[in-house]
Amino acid sequence: MNLFRSPGRTLANIVLFNLTVVVIATIAYMWAGWDFGDAFYMVLLTVYTVGYGEVRPIDTTYLHLVTVFLMIFGCTGMILLTGALIQFLTITQIRQILGSNRMQSEIDKLKDHVIVVGFGRIGYMLARELKAAGRKFVILEMSEARATEIRENGYLCLVGDGTHEEVLKHAGIDRAHTLACVLPNDAANVFITLSARALNPKIEIIARGEVPSTENKLKQAGADKVVLPAHIGAERIAELILYPEAARRLRTSSQMQELEHSLRGLGLEMDVVIVPAEGPLTGLSIGEIEARAHGGFFIVQVNRQSGDTIASPDPALVVASGDGIVIVGRSMTAARALFG
Repeated sequence: MNLFRSPGRTLANIVLFNLTVVVIATIAYMWAGWDFGDAFYMVLLTVYTVGYGEVRPIDTTYLHLVTVFLMIFGCTGMILLTGALIQFLTITQIRQILGSNRMQSEIDKLKDHVIVVGFGRIGYMLARELKAAGRKFVILEMSEARATEIRENGYLCLVGDGTHEEVLKHAGIDRAHTLACVLPNDAANVFITLSARALNPKIEIIARGEVPSTENKLKQAGADKVVLPAHIGAERIAELILYPEAARRLRTSSQMQELEHSLRGLGLEMDVVIVPAEGPLTGLSIGEIEARAHGGFFIVQVNRQSGDTIASPDPALVVASGDGIVIVGRSMTAARALFG
């Protein structure tokens, strides 16, 4: 049974056996006075049963014994090697077929799951967070090498191009709750968003954009939310430069991290937004800003450029250009867009 459980190890052992036979036989012929070239050539002719003729006369009892040894063990080794190769290739193919069928069977059972298109840096981090949260998800990836990595991590995976409707259907697009399109290609993300929206009008689509100009295109294509990683990264750096203490407390404080975790459980997010110089909300009061947000977020703290921190600000407090305000809401992307 062990032979069939580990065809790779069996193949490696047989290769090692054949190499040992070849080395011993070559040395044995050289011991009889043959040079290395003739000895090695004679061994190959015998092992592969080509039969082109003897390189040198086999005219001594010693040479007869060496040749008989080589014919028995060398030819046997080659027969075993051929069988092991066939076994290895066959079992590998069977495992791939059974693995694909089993994977598809598990995907077919999913409902209200998340489909993640792409397994780059963002896809990897997203999959890890979804697994930690206990959400069911399947990953679409074109690269076979990355698909192998995905399966090794214990994630469900389909190898295919997310821009093809058939691939989305195999991923259960009609039963999915959310599609997260995180490819680094804006054009592909727009096309996938269009296809997904057509296949499932009710699905929530969250798409990644590389440049700000793509955001409107993705929303027109049917995306509910658009994430701009480069833009978010730049804003995080700006927070650290302009409001290092507030950013430190917000990102590293254990109490704030626990609060942020609790907010996520309620479907809320917390973030710092820097008020632009000529934004549509600049110069308005806290109450006016929250009214324009229509309940989309509320302001819990204002960090003045002077260094003053105002917690639980009064609704009449006016925000000024350069202020850093801590907001809590359902969509940070929408909130940032409102501030301009």
